[in-house]
Amino acid sequence: MNLGIAGKRAAVAAASQGLGKATAAALAAEGARVAICGRSRERIEAAAAGIPGAVPLVVDVGTEQGGAEFVRAARDALGGVDILVANGGGPPPGTFASTDLAQYRVAIEQNCLAVIAMCTEAVPAMQQAGWGRILAITSIAVRQPIGALILSNTARAGLTGFLKTLAREVADDGVTVNSIQPGSHDTERIRALRGDNPAGNERIGDPADFGKIAAFLCSEPAKFLTGAGVHVDGGAYAALQ
Repeated sequence: MNLGIAGKRAAVAAASQGLGKATAAALAAEGARVAICGRSRERIEAAAAGIPGAVPLVVDVGTEQGGAEFVRAARDALGGVDILVANGGGPPPGTFASTDLAQYRVAIEQNCLAVIAMCTEAVPAMQQAGWGRILAITSIAVRQPIGALILSNTARAGLTGFLKTLAREVADDGVTVNSIQPGSHDTERIRALRGDNPAGNERIGDPADFGKIAAFLCSEPAKFLTGAGVHVDGGAYAALQ
């Protein structure tokens, strides 16, 4: 299938490894011009070296300021941003009993407000152009909260509400807004958490496959798909809806 995004300008946040990097690679394989960011210059430049034409940017997108800065830097590097893939690391684990109020503020900025800041920078130009794609990589936890991840469950659920609202507001402008909700994939983070047997007793996904699904959500054929939360989890989510 021709995704119709050759020559489009894509900004992919937090793409030095894992699902962000896989998404950037899939977009580049479809002919998109890609800018990627990470906190470490060494790691983001190494990631860019493996993605044809990718522009590496050193930005921490864990804050409102960093989120906005990334979109501005990508716009400067590419001459504009047609596709924004909002991504970022998750907050630390914790339960209600072990988590204090200050940690919620940090998590909400990291996994909600930073993405809102990215959208604030990117969406108006997309509306003016009459074409744009916003895709946020969140988590299956927004559908089925994960135990001992109360910060992530809370912040990403708030972001999901924002994305759904934004999608309805900009649909007539040719801009789609969706989220992609991963379950467990064979990434560096999962291996760090689980060791040499990341799958354990569950199915675990290939990041390259995830990237291709993400690229489709950013495509021209997906122009009528907006306001959706697509769970890519190998069937881990158990509810009917």
